Amino acid sequence: MKITDGIINEFKGYLIDNDKSGYTVEKYIRDVVKFKEYSCDCEIEKETAGEYKNYLVRKGYSVRSINSMLSSVNALFEYLDRNDLKIKTIKMQKSVYCPEDKELTRAEYQRLCTAAKMKKNNRLELIIETVCSTGIRIGELKYITVESAKRGEAVVTLKGKTRYVFIPKELKRKLLRYSKEQNIKSGMIFVTRTGKAVNRTNVWRDMKNLCKDVGVKPEKVFPHNLRHLFARTFYNIDKDIAKLADILGHSSIDTTRIYIISTGAEHRRLIEKMKLIL
Repeated sequence: MKITDGIINEFKGYLIDNDKSGYTVEKYIRDVVKFKEYSCDCEIEKETAGEYKNYLVRKGYSVRSINSMLSSVNALFEYLDRNDLKIKTIKMQKSVYCPEDKELTRAEYQRLCTAAKMKKNNRLELIIETVCSTGIRIGELKYITVESAKRGEAVVTLKGKTRYVFIPKELKRKLLRYSKEQNIKSGMIFVTRTGKAVNRTNVWRDMKNLCKDVGVKPEKVFPHNLRHLFARTFYNIDKDIAKLADILGHSSIDTTRIYIISTGAEHRRLIEKMKLIL
């Protein structure tokens, strides 16, 4: 079996038909194309697939990145009904805390909002606040409409599931004021000049442009980290991981656990509080 452009396009269509987010589709296809380039259009055999993992190790990718890329390729094999070619991922122990240089802090979030305001980029400032205060995905911003802002609740439908997203009073006020200023009387609030929904790439780029102005590391600044900040803040108050999973739209609590994992500094403080050194 060879991996052809036609197969990749069919796989892309399959992912879209199964309600995968735009970002997920983009990632899967990018990883599959990388595997196609590695195989040099040769016949794919079990040995070829297995060696790909070793190739990624030699290239210096992290274990997490390698497993992520292998998951994409395995999804393709599953789609092609070739489970015999699936590649075993590298076993790794789950981390009990996340690196401090990866997670966005509340103070850094506030600095990003201030920087967007200083640049008079009202849309970006409001997008950052909306994602961080509701926990929705960038791809779900299209459900933030004038109508939903008036109700104080957005109805989000994704991957065959529907959930209700509460819009805080202060955010509701800001959304309605912004839509009035932009002469948006109905429908989506966050749109481009052509009236299309804003996409993740544009928001990511605009957020990155704020980094040097506020002294925040660029690797910390991407839309999904705002969801992580929402999750950690919510969990610190409520401590109900099942409720948080529902709010975030996760089908598995294991996914939610990744969002609320404490930073190294918090973990260190907890260990020090134990005072078990006599």
